[in-house]
Amino acid sequence: MTTNAINRCPWWAWAAPLAACLLLAAKFAHVVPADASVVLILAAVLLLAAVFAAVHHAEIVALRVGEPIGSIVLAIAVTVIEVALIVSMMLAAKDGGGSLARDTVFAAVMLVLNGVVGVCLLCGGARHHEQSFQEQGTSSALSVLGTLAAIALILPNYTVAAPGPFYSPTQLDFVGFVSLVLYGVFLFVQTVRHRDYFRTGADADSDDARPGVRTTAISVVLLVVALVAVVLLAKTLSPSLELGVAAAGFPSSFVGVVIAALVLLPEGTAAVLAARSNRLQTSLNLALGSALASIGLTIPAVAVVSLWLGQPLTLGLAPEAMTLLILTLFISTVTLATGRTTILQGAVHLVICGVFLLLSAVP
Repeated sequence: MTTNAINRCPWWAWAAPLAACLLLAAKFAHVVPADASVVLILAAVLLLAAVFAAVHHAEIVALRVGEPIGSIVLAIAVTVIEVALIVSMMLAAKDGGGSLARDTVFAAVMLVLNGVVGVCLLCGGARHHEQSFQEQGTSSALSVLGTLAAIALILPNYTVAAPGPFYSPTQLDFVGFVSLVLYGVFLFVQTVRHRDYFRTGADADSDDARPGVRTTAISVVLLVVALVAVVLLAKTLSPSLELGVAAAGFPSSFVGVVIAALVLLPEGTAAVLAARSNRLQTSLNLALGSALASIGLTIPAVAVVSLWLGQPLTLGLAPEAMTLLILTLFISTVTLATGRTTILQGAVHLVICGVFLLLSAVP
């Protein structure tokens, strides 16, 4: 992409956040009824548009700072959206929504490692036959991701301080703290100590096309506006989303899949486009970075809200979900251990993603 193309802001990238703010202003001023069907449909459309706009402006900032810091900016922006959706629905749920964080984080990990990575490897392999990447970087990310996933989603089932799939308050404090520390160490390795593990020649060449200072400043402002709009629209739509899932006959845990899919859609699209452009390293940075941020940042943030509200936070997965998680981590390690991929690995990951979606809808 040329510098001139980057500096041109698409009309929807600024129109979506502004339209969302106008709808919210009309709602809070009681100009439009908040529970009207037309308003709810419009709010849902603008929520999706605001998510895409937020990720677009995060990408502009990411292009300015370069890789791999750019992928981190995207991951943090997506995590802010994810936390906002989870917390708003926790506050709106009658039972406190204690399992919503677990369902969303688990769905995010499964959709990233199987859905996004699977589509990237399949599309990239179909177009370029075989693609390469830095295995040092992916192995580092997977080691951190596997550790955080086991601590946050599997270990609570086997502790005795609190009965059931829960951590005691002391345990939850410690787990949230070490999750942040481990994620911080990973960021230090990714951006400072071993930055070259997460870059390839294609990434270095793409650094030549960067947005200007004015374009970056505008994107920073619109990114903040879009994130605020997402938070407030999520609060408005959270009751309707739960009712819609129940009306479809799906279990309540499917709400987490919907949230994760909504949040990951823009970044997943960017990852697929990068893979098709034979920039698999950037694609994997985006995918693994979002999965890491989903656990390393979302779980601590939601833990703070849970402790503040005094409501238990369900973290331990059911046996079938633990089986899928362990299988996913194992296959991901095998897939990303050699530094080269083909369409076969993509097909394997997509099969696991299909099984996950089936069991989420029909347990």
